[in-house]
Amino acid sequence: QVQLVESGGGLVQAGDSLRLSCEVSGRTVSPYTMAWFRQTPGKGREFVAAISWSSGTTNYADSVKGRFTISRDNAKNTVVLEMNSLKPEDTAVYYCGASFRPVVVDQDEGYHTWGQGTQVTVSS
Repeated sequence: QVQLVESGGGLVQAGDSLRLSCEVSGRTVSPYTMAWFRQTPGKGREFVAAISWSSGTTNYADSVKGRFTISRDNAKNTVVLEMNSLKPEDTAVYYCGASFRPVVVDQDEGYHTWGQGTQVTVSS
C-alpha cells in the first residue's frame, strides 16, 4: 500500500516563499508521474505542477510558471514544490498525487494515490 505524506504548509505573507515536500513510501516500484494539485472550498482540485519520476520532465500551470518549481529526489523518494513570490490567490490545500502509469498530467483522475493535504495560506 503506497502512502504519500506531505509537509511544509503554513501561513505566510504575499511575496514570501514556502517549500512543500511529499514523501512516497510503502511501494518498491517507482511512480511514473508525481504532481501537486490544490483545492479551495467548493472547487475541484486544480493542477499546479507535475514531474516525470524517470526523466525529470516538468509541467506547470500557467498561474504558477516562473514562481513555483517542482523537483524530485529519487534516492529519498521525495517530491518538492518550491513556491516563491506567493500571492493570496495561491491560498489552498495542496495535495500530492502519484500515478504508476502514464497519465494526462494535469487531470487529477489519472492519479491513484493522494496525500492528506497541507494548508497554504497567503495573507495580503
